[in-house]
Amino acid sequence: MSAGLETATKAAPVAWPFQEAERILERIGGQAPAKGYVLFATGYGPSGLPHIGTFGEVARTTMVRHAFETLSAIPTRLWAFSDDMDGLRKIPDNIPNPEMVRQHLGKPLTTIPDPYGTQESFGHNMNARLRAFLDAFGFDYEFQSSSTHYRAGNYDAALLDVLRHYDAVMAVILPTLGPERRATYSPFLPLCPKTGRVLQVPIVARDEAAGTVSYRDEDGALVELPVTGGRCKLQWKADWAMRWHAFKVDYEMSGKDLIPSVELSSKICRVLGTPPPLNFTYELFLDENGEKISKSRGNGLTINDWLRYGPPESLSLFMFNQPRRAKRLYFDVIPRAVDDYLSLLTKFRDEDHAMRRANAAWHIHAGNPPAPETGLSYAVLLNLAAVCNTEDKTVLWGFISRYAPSASPTSAPFLDRLVGYAINYYRDFVKPAKRYRAPDDNERAALEDLAASLTALKSDADAETIQNAVYETGKRHRFPNLRDWFKALYEVLLGQSEGPRMGSFIALYGRDETIALIRQALAGALAKA
Repeated sequence: MSAGLETATKAAPVAWPFQEAERILERIGGQAPAKGYVLFATGYGPSGLPHIGTFGEVARTTMVRHAFETLSAIPTRLWAFSDDMDGLRKIPDNIPNPEMVRQHLGKPLTTIPDPYGTQESFGHNMNARLRAFLDAFGFDYEFQSSSTHYRAGNYDAALLDVLRHYDAVMAVILPTLGPERRATYSPFLPLCPKTGRVLQVPIVARDEAAGTVSYRDEDGALVELPVTGGRCKLQWKADWAMRWHAFKVDYEMSGKDLIPSVELSSKICRVLGTPPPLNFTYELFLDENGEKISKSRGNGLTINDWLRYGPPESLSLFMFNQPRRAKRLYFDVIPRAVDDYLSLLTKFRDEDHAMRRANAAWHIHAGNPPAPETGLSYAVLLNLAAVCNTEDKTVLWGFISRYAPSASPTSAPFLDRLVGYAINYYRDFVKPAKRYRAPDDNERAALEDLAASLTALKSDADAETIQNAVYETGKRHRFPNLRDWFKALYEVLLGQSEGPRMGSFIALYGRDETIALIRQALAGALAKA
């Protein structure tokens, strides 16, 4: 363990990216590999629209890379691989012109026309979408296309190694297959010279000296093809191992569902003479029904979905937190992620060096988080929009400016973005679901009391003073659980079962405005809305 990290562990827990960085240092013995740098890699299957899981792998790998660079001066590189040489096996559910694409099933993704009509091919379109998003986040990475490497001959030496070790590779793979698949399996998939399709055919002969394999065409003719120059590709598990071998990859993450594949590819990589990379297994994301999200099914959030309702930093935090734990990835997790991020920024200011390195904000911002702009939370902004029943940013800024006179869209640009995100979330999720209810007798008495308590406060009472008044009101009216009191406030005044810290909300919305809102609720005006 490095001296710097050892010191940190005495004062603070060690964040998982630093734990991974230490593993890498141990693997390479503290010395630069022969290639001169530590190679981090991520993989992407572009058969469907990029999804948040893909981003998560790059974000998390970047966090580990930065932690490594903090501990060591050894150069690093991050390569983002697209497996765009794969043959398309089924039509994704969420693309246009599916019938046009159907005519090209089985062909490499980079030879299928683009269903969107904007790029050179289906694969190029998906790759462009991935790169555009990663670029928007400012990731330092190098994009790598499987098709390009195959066709340019960059894999040729490694492919010939697979051919030379054919029997040993088969000995690794065949025991994992069923009898029928075992009878026809080969790690090499020829690209048909006639149709351009990736063929799943038995290899009937191979010539190591010539670097070729042979198969029977549909008409029974024997076809001999070089395994090099993009005339053949590998089955994906062998392909993964070959890539590790070709480029001497040092570190790559993968999801829990790929554990058996990692084990198999690692064995193949060793057969080829190269140690496999260190692997970090992360848990899968689940949709609202607890099912694994899928690119082809489109049952999870897309990248653009999250960014409509929350800043990129909140998405990075979601990826940082508990990567080995399965988490629901749906719209309702966004507000909490945003507010957790804001809380971490606030804590960061007062933390010592060791605690800062354990703070997710340090990893999200590569060691240099920005200062928080205001104390306003996303939840408070959401509820302000709900109470004002507005989708106009200027209306919300009218309240914000009164609460924080020095704040403006210009001086607090992040807050201005949060206002926009909150309005989008209010419009799409909160407004359609708002259901006000009338208070029961005890709640009515408590609301009358709260209105009187707020009236007695100074007009410039701060959020903490107001929060105490709300809290004491609930205690006086003997709610079995004070959570029931706050839930009543949310349901009666805001039309929802959850809400913000009431002191902060009232301080922002205004004391007199809140009293008027209570009067409306007591008169039954809100429940009728």
